[in-house]
Amino acid sequence: MSSDRRPPRHVLGYRCFGCMREHDFKPLYDCPHCGSNLDLVYDYPLLKKKVSRKSFETEPKRSLWRYSALLPLSPALPHLTPHVGWTPLYASRRLGRKLGLPRLFLKDDGRNATASLKDRASAVVLMRAQALGEKTVCAASTGNAAASLACLAAGTGLRTVLFVPQSTPEAKLAQLMIFGAEVLAVDGTYDDAFALSLKASSEFGWHNRNTGYNPFTREGKKTAAYELCEQLDWQAPDLVFVPVADGNILSGLWKGFKDLHALGLIDNLPKLAAVQVQGADSIQRAFDGDGTVTPASGQTIADSMSVRRPKDAEAALAALRQSIGDAYVVTDEEVLEAMRVLAKEEGLFAEPAGAAAMAGLLKAAKLGKLDSTERIAVLVTGSGLKDSRSALKAAGRPARVSTLAELKRHVRKAGL
Repeated sequence: MSSDRRPPRHVLGYRCFGCMREHDFKPLYDCPHCGSNLDLVYDYPLLKKKVSRKSFETEPKRSLWRYSALLPLSPALPHLTPHVGWTPLYASRRLGRKLGLPRLFLKDDGRNATASLKDRASAVVLMRAQALGEKTVCAASTGNAAASLACLAAGTGLRTVLFVPQSTPEAKLAQLMIFGAEVLAVDGTYDDAFALSLKASSEFGWHNRNTGYNPFTREGKKTAAYELCEQLDWQAPDLVFVPVADGNILSGLWKGFKDLHALGLIDNLPKLAAVQVQGADSIQRAFDGDGTVTPASGQTIADSMSVRRPKDAEAALAALRQSIGDAYVVTDEEVLEAMRVLAKEEGLFAEPAGAAAMAGLLKAAKLGKLDSTERIAVLVTGSGLKDSRSALKAAGRPARVSTLAELKRHVRKAGL
């Protein structure tokens, strides 16, 4: 094992989201006492001596590694080769005008190495695995997390074993296979794949990357919040729309915003708007209800959000409450409409899960719940190239013409 299993000086250890017990920094996934998820705890007074807005002005890296000082990793570790992070933030002028939201921004995380925000989590988990001297990393995934793990592990010497539902879209399977991962199609749901991966990591001693289980996934995802604020000249958005499946992106963003606020890099914390799809809406129902998380069917066109029992629900619900946020549920058709809107109005091609946050914003706008004076950000988490079947459902099929006469009829019909 590497000597890098020792914590960097700014990492104090873990705190449990359930029983709130604190634990030393050592290889842990969940709380040894109650089994709840763990959160990494930082020494903010020490970090204040190392990072500032000025220190980032001189940082040449344009990736998530520009925030290495705020991650639970040794700075001596070599960074992974594929580009992850520092994805573009667009001012949504056209759509913003139509919605009466002049300060609307779109964060396009489909520009990461494997076209998904999940690259952020995989990058940090793989660095941690290397620090521990691990040989094999496994994960359960509906496709995006597995693709990111396979891609980023390529060339590191780490083996990857990936458990995916048999319903995983072919475009995502192609990504897994081409990078040389061992891919295992599970006859069942994502939750079934998750359970089998836990048994495998226990049986064979593999490092487990699972979202909502490995606390280092949250550390990677929080870097999206860092970028949002820095790209807005260190002004936090007033409201951020976030697609939610396991809840790990939501809890990660909130962790990032809290880090920056504790360090004095931003003055205010944003409200969070969690967006779930009908059929995978356990967190939304718990938030609007008595807080009890009950399983959903998991049936939705947004395969990346097809989760029956969200694994990071406790942390996600805490983030919503602490941010004085809100939760929305959208239908598959509303997701498809959001895909069309993003593409036609802003030129962004999003997969269903990637467009879910926009579907939530459009719903909130119809309900009159948005403030036109607020700075609002929408997190687009994945590219539409990952799920062409759903894109065709949203866009429709091309018209068929073979002769000039047929073309003329189509031009009249389409109003061209």
